[in-house]
Amino acid sequence: MKTRKMIINAILLAIGALLHQITPALGLPIQPDFALTMLFIILMINDDYKTAFIAGIIIGIFTAMTTKFPGGQVPNIIDKIITANLVFLILKGLKGRVKNTLTMGIVLPIGTLISGLIFLESASIIVGLPGSFTALFMAAVVPAMILNLIVGLILYRIVASSYKMYNRTDMM
Repeated sequence: MKTRKMIINAILLAIGALLHQITPALGLPIQPDFALTMLFIILMINDDYKTAFIAGIIIGIFTAMTTKFPGGQVPNIIDKIITANLVFLILKGLKGRVKNTLTMGIVLPIGTLISGLIFLESASIIVGLPGSFTALFMAAVVPAMILNLIVGLILYRIVASSYKMYNRTDMM
């Protein structure tokens, strides 16, 4: 059972890294972060904190290696670790109270908002921002919230349906 979950997590992390690499920037050196979507799916299908923390570190390293933001390596790692922890807590609060698809509909935009705010703030402290915080927030984080919600729900439904196809309800 643990091996199966580890393999699924590794595949989802790889898909997240690939999506992050091929996603173009939105005219600025900031791009929507579909790796977050995969991170949130991993957090949704795993109930343990250790997996959440390790997935946050790994996705942070992957996004740091593929970032299009100058000097965005450290801010990417910081934001993914903090976001993974906060989203894990949000999921713990919602688990069993709300349907899984609705939970993802809540977590995707809120998690993207958390990640975007942490990334911009840490980038402004570490390397500086190429524009005002508000302008970058409106130009990058808000569209990323919408895109992550749409793409994330689609990806979540694909993962959930593949679990059902193989009768793996113990993981969803």
